[in-house]
Amino acid sequence: MATGLGGLELPDGSCDCHHHIFDPRFAYTAADRLQPPPASISRYEGVKARLGIQRSVVVQPSSYGTDNRCTLDAVARLGPGARGVAVVAPDISDAELQRLHTGGIRGIRFNLSRGGGGGGGSAETMSKLAPRIAALGWHIDLHLAGDELCALEDVLKNLEAPIVLDHLGRVPQPNAEAHPAFRLIAGLLESGRGWVKLSQLHRDSRTGPPAYEDAARLARRYLQIAPERLVWGTDWPHVVATGPVDELADLKLLLVWIGEEDLRRHVLVENPARLYDFPALA
Repeated sequence: MATGLGGLELPDGSCDCHHHIFDPRFAYTAADRLQPPPASISRYEGVKARLGIQRSVVVQPSSYGTDNRCTLDAVARLGPGARGVAVVAPDISDAELQRLHTGGIRGIRFNLSRGGGGGGGSAETMSKLAPRIAALGWHIDLHLAGDELCALEDVLKNLEAPIVLDHLGRVPQPNAEAHPAFRLIAGLLESGRGWVKLSQLHRDSRTGPPAYEDAARLARRYLQIAPERLVWGTDWPHVVATGPVDELADLKLLLVWIGEEDLRRHVLVENPARLYDFPALA
């Protein structure tokens, strides 16, 4: 059990499903304006130890475009308890997809909130690649502001791959449930085609810390709708945050919102194991 969680126990095999690694050995793409300072594996291992988690998913940041070397290197160095989400070119070969799969990649990311820069991709590319990655058991990881999500409704409903929405789906607050994006996301969850990451609590909150009451309401609604299709992530090292982020405090909040021990196991262990193809615990 991690210290500082107020007696709330983390189940064995708990997984951080969204973090980044920034390594100066790998050059940033000139096309993306997000070029943060290094965030090393050794520093992230300290975060894992502090939180008491065993598994993690390295998500390719826009800073590296479609050059996935840093993410693949991080997955390899983090070991069997790590998986990755890549950003790929529209014309990627089958051989390269297989190489990424062997390297631990289990999804491709479309950061449409950042436009085309840094390998952000497009809805057309997403539709084109979906059947190819679905054949590998991968998913599409989508980061898009909730106000823009609804414009992709027809695309998302016909996408030939599971859809994982970053950061609570980026539904505008403080009245998220009244927004059309919430209804779209709820429909994807209910249909079994969508997943949501309970991450980046601060991003769209209007009530703010320490309790993030508006994020709490949204997370609890997702938990009511489809607890088997939710995962959690730290979003470390918080490169777009406007202030300090306390991963331990956020995790404690999440555990309070989830409540039941069985539900914690779903969100933190079993759901990530299915989505990212982790082996069964020994």
